[in-house]
Amino acid sequence: MRFDVITIFPEMITAYFQAGVIGRARARGCFAIHTWNPRDFAPDRHRTVDDRPFGGGPGMVMMAPPLLAAIAAARTANPGAPVCYLSPQGRPLQQQAVVRMARRPGLILLAGRYEGVDERVMSAVDEEWSIGDYVLAGGELPALVVMEAVARLLPGVLGHADSAVEESFGESGLLDCAHYTRPELMDGAPVPEVLLSGDHGRIRRWRLQQSLGRTWERRPEILAQRGLRSGEAELLEEYRRQRGETQCDQREGVGDEHH
Repeated sequence: MRFDVITIFPEMITAYFQAGVIGRARARGCFAIHTWNPRDFAPDRHRTVDDRPFGGGPGMVMMAPPLLAAIAAARTANPGAPVCYLSPQGRPLQQQAVVRMARRPGLILLAGRYEGVDERVMSAVDEEWSIGDYVLAGGELPALVVMEAVARLLPGVLGHADSAVEESFGESGLLDCAHYTRPELMDGAPVPEVLLSGDHGRIRRWRLQQSLGRTWERRPEILAQRGLRSGEAELLEEYRRQRGETQCDQREGVGDEHH
């Protein structure tokens, strides 16, 4: 996998991938990152890449010629890779799209700045993606989000082959379950007994049930869109019943000798 990022701040991109699991994976050659600075394609000695918008208004707009030249150079270096523009107007980025991206040989990511890019640049853009309904100073952070989300799915990047598929929005399409580590008891809060049982079948069932319950509680729209698979309706109903009993017990003060 090869990532090409078009940005006027290439140091923001390269600095991020120098640490952590992703940085080590890049050093091992699991994926490659190249940056293209539109200023290098500007025709004037000041390396100008922005100008005032026609029609007036605040801010500056990134000019089309330097960006189009940078895109053309990236396409030549990374043939077959789609050009993805990061902007609030794009489609919301979801895990299903990330999985599809990870199957491609490469991605060219266009990070805008200022008030955005000249609309004529969009003729060279294949896809437009948003990481959320809010505004940032530029597209570098969204580009980093896309690259990390995709890179984590590439062979050899994570230490355990199953890590990427067992997390939130993995193969199950659900939120992740709760996780615990040592100590077994902390401030009166124990680790669930099932996780200490050594019974891998029970553990898998518990984790799926917790994922179903968390998704139902926190992101019901995901569950509504995904639907329930074989046996999951019973697991979710059991989870809801247990939660209801627990909340009822708490309200009624069960266990309090003065109730």
